[in-house]
Amino acid sequence: MTTILLTIGLFGAIMLGMAIGVIVSGKTLKGSCGGVGGDCDCTPSERESCETEAAA
Repeated sequence: MTTILLTIGLFGAIMLGMAIGVIVSGKTLKGSCGGVGGDCDCTPSERESCETEAAA
C-alpha cells in the first residue's frame, strides 16, 4: 500500500512541476498549421492536408 501511495504522490509531483513550467514559460498554445489569424508556416500541400483533416 505504501508503494502505491508513494507512486501516486510522485506522479502528482511530476505533473505539478510540468504544469508550473508551462505557466512560467508564458508560451501560448498554437496549432501546427493555421490557428487564429490563419498564419500558417506549412507548405501548400501540408495546408491542404490540415484543411482536409479539419473538415472530416
